[in-house]
Amino acid sequence: MPRFSLEKISDANRDVIFEIFTNFENYQRLIPQHFPSIRVRSVRDNVSIAEEHFVLGGMELCIMAKHVSKSPVLHEVFVIGGDAKGSHITQEFLEHGKGCKILVDVDLKLKGRMQISRILLHNDLKRDYDRLLDSLLNAHP
Repeated sequence: MPRFSLEKISDANRDVIFEIFTNFENYQRLIPQHFPSIRVRSVRDNVSIAEEHFVLGGMELCIMAKHVSKSPVLHEVFVIGGDAKGSHITQEFLEHGKGCKILVDVDLKLKGRMQISRILLHNDLKRDYDRLLDSLLNAHP
């Protein structure tokens, strides 16, 4: 299955970057090219469940995602239903000078017809996820 890691560095404060990355409710407004639709279903403390339409590597995935945040250092996404059920994304936020280093690990479990094309799409998936991260980083004031 597609598995990759990415690293980004921002001059912005870690708390600011953490807030942008974990505020997935606004992804539809901030990065509609990657998230055409998000509907939050449940929020309890640091755990949220959301229905998401997620575009990556030219594919639109319909998923149910569980978001778990540990401020200001960790945001995990567990895909609990849909086209990528079983996928896991970890975003770790580390202080880096006056800014922030973001370490991202992505483990995609694609289903059905998407699984067939996963080998051809591996580089596209990584490139598109890298662009998604750049879009989020550019969203801070």
